[in-house]
Amino acid sequence: MKDSFFEHIKTKEGSLPEQTAEQISRLIAEQHLPSGAKLPSEFELAELLHVGRGTVREGVKLLVARNLLEIRRGKGTFITQNPGEVPDPLGFAFCPDQFRLALDLLEVRAQLEPWVAQTAAERATEENLTLLRKRCLAAEEDILTQRDHSKSDVAFHAAIAECTQNLVVPKLIPVITYAVTLFASLTENRLRKETLSGHQEILEAICRRDAEGAGQAMAQHIENNRILLAEGSASPASVLLKSPAPQRNNTSAGH
Repeated sequence: MKDSFFEHIKTKEGSLPEQTAEQISRLIAEQHLPSGAKLPSEFELAELLHVGRGTVREGVKLLVARNLLEIRRGKGTFITQNPGEVPDPLGFAFCPDQFRLALDLLEVRAQLEPWVAQTAAERATEENLTLLRKRCLAAEEDILTQRDHSKSDVAFHAAIAECTQNLVVPKLIPVITYAVTLFASLTENRLRKETLSGHQEILEAICRRDAEGAGQAMAQHIENNRILLAEGSASPASVLLKSPAPQRNNTSAGH
């Protein structure tokens, strides 16, 4: 990392910590630093940016709050696994009617995810398909052993998103993650058999490059979720169900 990369911190625009955070973010983006990469020490950053170590410390705190950096005690400051992504970016957990939210999320997913599956079938690399098969198998094992399969379910849908080769689609995963986790909490994972067959149909269509079939399989998968959720709408117990705790990892995306 060279001093010439950084602009000297100015005092005209924003606070010093904010400008410091901006410079560090710029470094990460322009140098294509990968997840898990370690940043220079606080002392080195202070020298590079011509600011005090306290200012660097405050700038790093801002980036930690934005889930771009993480501080590992005794080891240093590192780029997070999913830089900039937060578990619940739209604040769904604060929606007072989680049942209504679940239905509305399914409505949005019904418009988006069939296209995602179609595009995945058209653009997936062999490496993508290998990962997709592994993710599908992991979800299948969780379902067959009666374990909570929400995380592996989300991971499967995240792998589909990666297959699109679209930079935007994987960034939607936190929204889909919340939808999957919320659905599982509201239905108590009652759609296990349908989830199993739905995943398999989606996987097979994508692997044989059948874009139309992949879209149809995904649409049916989501419709099965909607039907089950609607059937539970009359249950008095549904009003007592709580929203799921936000998950930090993006390994999956969708029921």
